[in-house]
Amino acid sequence: MAAYLCHDAPDLLTFEAGVTDSRPGAVVLDRSAFYPGGGGQPPDQGRLVWQDGAVQVTGLEQQGGKLWHLLSEPLELSGAVEAQIDPDFRFLMQQLHTGLHIVNALAFQAFDGALVTGANISGDGTARIDLDLPGADNQRLRDMAASMNDVVDQDLTIKTLNLPLAEAAQERGTLRSKAVTPPPQSDGSVRIVEIAGLDRQACGGTHLASTGESRHLRILKVENKGRHNRRVKIGLAEL
Repeated sequence: MAAYLCHDAPDLLTFEAGVTDSRPGAVVLDRSAFYPGGGGQPPDQGRLVWQDGAVQVTGLEQQGGKLWHLLSEPLELSGAVEAQIDPDFRFLMQQLHTGLHIVNALAFQAFDGALVTGANISGDGTARIDLDLPGADNQRLRDMAASMNDVVDQDLTIKTLNLPLAEAAQERGTLRSKAVTPPPQSDGSVRIVEIAGLDRQACGGTHLASTGESRHLRILKVENKGRHNRRVKIGLAEL
């Protein structure tokens, strides 16, 4: 897991940068606050602006140790640009990713340590998490909706910290995925997202500063995905 500027400065949505490499339809910047995607969360959206125009950033791609910003047109850029991250899309991702952590935390408590087998966040405003819950009563998962929104209403602080991977592995529930150990950062640590009094787990995504920043959550569907997995799909309540 790399150290990303979006982690260190989560409110930095507009910034100046220089183009250090370019090919038709893609550029590398000397710094970037775009979230590159990963762990089921899509990359940030936005655009690059310069003296002669602007172009949409449609995706990001790690290649050869470089973060390429993919463009909507086959342009080759050089010099200085202003990068503008789409604030609405970033906020949507933050709410949904935080919502998945709330679902995950409540299920971990209610089902004695249920581990995650998969997760995905969509640009359509929905997200899903797959949990290793063989034999679980799906209605118990549906009934978590009230508890989820109680967590939102409590406005619990969310913070991040780094722990050595070996130390994180010794804490029950900190490494929550059943099959994947998060890659350590260059210093051997892993990034931990902590919801005060509720949850603490390794994660590289973008999150809110507190649960109360989120709209209320809805459980859209609970379904069986194989003998072991239960899939919980969530969305945000209407404004």
